[in-house]
Amino acid sequence: MYLLPLGAVWAPLTSIAQKFSTFDRSKLQIITKTGKHEFIVETAVTDRQHAQGLMFRQSLAKNAGMLFDYKVPTSITMWMKNTFIPLDMIFINNDGKVINVVQRAIPFSENVISSAGKARGVLEVNGGTASRLGIKPGDKILHRIFGNME
Repeated sequence: MYLLPLGAVWAPLTSIAQKFSTFDRSKLQIITKTGKHEFIVETAVTDRQHAQGLMFRQSLAKNAGMLFDYKVPTSITMWMKNTFIPLDMIFINNDGKVINVVQRAIPFSENVISSAGKARGVLEVNGGTASRLGIKPGDKILHRIFGNME
C-alpha cells in the first residue's frame, strides 16, 4: 500500500478552497404590488466576491439570492460567464429602489448586462422570479445596506 504524505493531499485542496470566497447571509425583503417577499441572500461586498458571484453554482434555493454591494451608486455591468443557472438581475439605487430588471439572463453568456443608470447594488435571483413576483422598476428592496432594514 502506498501512502501519500498529508501535504500532498492537503495542499491542492487548500489551494482550491482559497480560490473561492465565502459570503455572509442576511435577510432581504422585496416590496411589490403583489406584497412583501422574504429572501435570504448572500452579500458580495469585496472585489473578489463581486468577481466570483454565483459562478459554478449548480442551483439556488427558491427564496435565495446574492446581493452585490458597490457602496456608492455607479454604472454597473454584469455577465453570466461560468454561471450555470439562469438569473434575474435586479439593479437597485442607493435608497433601495429598483431601477432596472433584467430577466432570465442566459447561462454562460459573456454579453454585457447593464444597470441602465447609477445603481448601488444588484440582486441576483433565480430566473423567472421577477416575473413570478411582479418585480418592476420603482419597487422597493429592504436590506441593511440600503439603511432601510436592520
